[in-house]
Amino acid sequence: MSTTVAVAGARGRLGSLVCEVVEEHPDFELVARLNRASDPEDGAAARILVDVSHPDASPGIVDRALGRGQRVIVGTSGWSADRLEQLRERVAATPGAGAIVVPNFSLGSVLGTALASMAAPYFDAIEVIEAHHPGKVDSPSGTAVRTAELMAEARGGRPVEAPFAEQPARGQLVAGIPVHSLRLAGVIAKQEVRFGGAGEVLTVTHDTHSNESYRAGIRAALDAAVTAEGLTVGLDRVLGIGA
Repeated sequence: MSTTVAVAGARGRLGSLVCEVVEEHPDFELVARLNRASDPEDGAAARILVDVSHPDASPGIVDRALGRGQRVIVGTSGWSADRLEQLRERVAATPGAGAIVVPNFSLGSVLGTALASMAAPYFDAIEVIEAHHPGKVDSPSGTAVRTAELMAEARGGRPVEAPFAEQPARGQLVAGIPVHSLRLAGVIAKQEVRFGGAGEVLTVTHDTHSNESYRAGIRAALDAAVTAEGLTVGLDRVLGIGA
């Protein structure tokens, strides 16, 4: 029997791709394409709810889905550490609940973040530059936020050298690491993490040239959501990378 899936934000770039992946997967059945005009209870019968909507709408969509006993995959940006902690508490208080939050479905991006986390303890200066298409409403991106948080964790609390961080042009500090956001036509997604050391600079770069790069990650998240319990943050945790 196929696992039924509803997609919130189905008309967007990522939502359209998620719908395609679900329809192509022999073990899943797409039963609802949800958008802003949908009734809050549309798609309530689906076993899995994939939320790729809007940062403002996402928490409410996810909360309703968990309340109905649905498994949830969250691909919407804007889930800060505070939001994730609230979600963790919500999931923990709901027996059998499962939620997977994926800041980026790209396998290359996940590996790039893992490499950056490996390098983070060895350099005192670290900065992140992320670029996305003009339609991306949030900045920094969820991927950049997660990358910065994982690098800070890898450093064990040792602060990054970030001179003049109070100046707006120096970017936004995320876990003590400056993050710079660009929104440009002609760009899908790109992230650079630059590490500065004595006499050298190391750069870890990931470029997304097509939304096709997200297909494998979406499939992996769908497969994991069927049996996942508790809160899982990051495709790296789904794939067992750096876990």
